[in-house]
Amino acid sequence: MRRWFWMPGILLLAAGLGLAQETSAGSAKSILSFDLTAIDKTVDPCNDFFQHACGAWLKNNPIPPDQSSWGRFNQLHERNQTILRGILEKRSANNPDRSPVDQKIGDYYYSCMDEAAIEAKGTAPLKPYMEKIDAMKDKSEIPAVLAGLHRAGSNVFFTFSSEPDFKDSKTVIAAADQGGLSLPDRDYYFDTDAKSVELREKLEKHIAKTFELYGEPPAKAAADAKMVMKVETELARVSLNRTEQRDPAKIYHKMSVADLQKLSPAFAWNEYFTTIKPPPFESLNVGEPEFVKGMNQLIADNDLETVKVYLRWQTVRGAAPMLPKAFVEQNFDFYGRTLRGAQELRPRWKRCVQYTDNDLGEALGQAYVAEAFPPEAKARTLKMVHELEAALKQDITELSWMTPETKKQALDKLSRIDNKIGYPDKWRDYSALDIMRGDAMGNSVRANQFEFNRQLNKIGKPVDRNEWEMTPPTVNAYYNPQENNVNFPAGILQPPFYDQKADDAVNFGAIGAVIGHELTHGFDDQGSQFDADGNLKNWWTPQDKEQFDKLEGCFVKEYGGFVVVDDVHIKGALTLGENTADNGGLRIAHMALLDALGTAPLKDVDGYTPEQRFFISFAQIWCSNETPQQARLQALSDPHSDDKYRVNGVVGNVPEFAKAFGCKADSPMIRKAACRVW
Repeated sequence: MRRWFWMPGILLLAAGLGLAQETSAGSAKSILSFDLTAIDKTVDPCNDFFQHACGAWLKNNPIPPDQSSWGRFNQLHERNQTILRGILEKRSANNPDRSPVDQKIGDYYYSCMDEAAIEAKGTAPLKPYMEKIDAMKDKSEIPAVLAGLHRAGSNVFFTFSSEPDFKDSKTVIAAADQGGLSLPDRDYYFDTDAKSVELREKLEKHIAKTFELYGEPPAKAAADAKMVMKVETELARVSLNRTEQRDPAKIYHKMSVADLQKLSPAFAWNEYFTTIKPPPFESLNVGEPEFVKGMNQLIADNDLETVKVYLRWQTVRGAAPMLPKAFVEQNFDFYGRTLRGAQELRPRWKRCVQYTDNDLGEALGQAYVAEAFPPEAKARTLKMVHELEAALKQDITELSWMTPETKKQALDKLSRIDNKIGYPDKWRDYSALDIMRGDAMGNSVRANQFEFNRQLNKIGKPVDRNEWEMTPPTVNAYYNPQENNVNFPAGILQPPFYDQKADDAVNFGAIGAVIGHELTHGFDDQGSQFDADGNLKNWWTPQDKEQFDKLEGCFVKEYGGFVVVDDVHIKGALTLGENTADNGGLRIAHMALLDALGTAPLKDVDGYTPEQRFFISFAQIWCSNETPQQARLQALSDPHSDDKYRVNGVVGNVPEFAKAFGCKADSPMIRKAACRVW
């Protein structure tokens, strides 16, 4: 269980249609790294840099009907999906000479695409789980039933898995975490504005319609939906919201199994553990003790039938993507259309490519890397990482607000950051996972069980710091504070982020800012709480920590003033880590560019200086359109700021931007009291 705060990557992605010229990778499309046609020259860069760099692109790239947002990340994700589709369609042929890896990814994809077989089976694959729920006669049976649902991938009540010990980062411990909600964050259940109230009403109707599809009479389905909403609201009431979960101290409570049992006497934890069969352990991290107490009270206060209804709902909800078309469309109607604003369901092939990547990512990734990521790409990226590390070292050394004692600790941490680039050194072994041709739901469940067991089997063992948390085709990146490493999958090391044919200004503005972003995460409000070994430990002097918190507060206030849609503001505290990384990442990427350019005469290209091209390249990786629903969802529940402010919110804090474009001190893009930490 990797908590989401450990994965402060760049953007959550969706797929759609790509553009630009053909490449050698079949029908996959390449993307321009520096796009002159994207620029809107009618907009002064000093007035609105996002609109200047992206205005024409925004006009010419409307959101496809099967998407809720559309940007440069999406374009590359689409290109990668097209490559993966070609790989999977070739391997889905029932050829007895296929390798075991090709058989698994090919038959998984084939089965997912076989809608006729899925329709013929109907809801029969859910029958074993529903029968166990229905057969319960007493609340004492809940732990064992819950264990079976968790193994199958259902998000019921809580999650249980493994994680590195916050204060002993070399050891994996068991961990229990809050869960069980159908909406993105606990605040959705309590916000009183009209749109939040309407969203809850639509969720209740969605639950009722889903129960009807499963065979319940309308009156019972409506009553059951109200029951589910009641249970989830009670769970939400004792849950931490996403901003609170960003504080490691609030989600680390190591205790014995006996102490866990005292928190929730109505739930027999030993029965749960006996059923899931983890390795022996005596202590675990209970992320949110108040949630466990609240769950205990909920089980004690409600009758068994109420719990059964909730379990049925979460079982069907989790299985919806592999159920017949009516369930898929109903699931999309709420989670795609209502929550995100997409107009159409994604084509079946896109969904099946994504599911295959989710469940067999390192099997599929082997073929992707062979086709799209040559060996020299890894060396080129590592060279840039080292250049950015050197710039960050210089930045830390020259900081005026940090004392030498803390600088020494910071530089030690920086020097010990490990770099993982492209793909794992050792591929994951899926030999224990059975993939059966024609059994889409069964394959999905067995993949969930495989991953559940894989995570449990880590308990009590040393942390494997070579393991990856993203698949190779993923268009994203992350820094892991408990392992003190940065991770750049092959999927993002492509144009428009990195282009072998582009000049340094373009590459440092794009992938350089990405690399700098991830390195800075080691020193944001979360990463700064972990030492060079990855342990939750204060390495700051009181004086420096006070100054750091003050500088971070500038970002909280600044970004909290940005309005995304209607009256919805960015949550400055929720997005603090990403905003710190965006600002620090661009600054050190600029430092690295100047070092790379050296003293050689600077040449303009297409009428732009190298520094102007650097800033435009940075802005253009964030060109994107989004639905109002998606903008609202991101502002309320995502730790990343809206793309417009990932550009305008950053450049206004960077004096070098103002100099590059000749902006006057009173220009809209230039802030008099600029925020800066790194």
